[in-house]
Amino acid sequence: MTDTTEDVITEALAVIDRALTDVLRRELVSSNEVADLLLDVRTLLTTSQAVAAPIA
Repeated sequence: MTDTTEDVITEALAVIDRALTDVLRRELVSSNEVADLLLDVRTLLTTSQAVAAPIA
């Protein structure tokens, strides 16, 4: 793995950890909040793929 890929994965894990800390304090979580979290993680991971892929 490249440093950039590792950085993106680390950031994705940080986003998840922050969201989990917030979510665990509440009984209900809106579907919008879950969707936002998943979109944030997806964006980070697709950015990782774009950076890792060579440009032709």
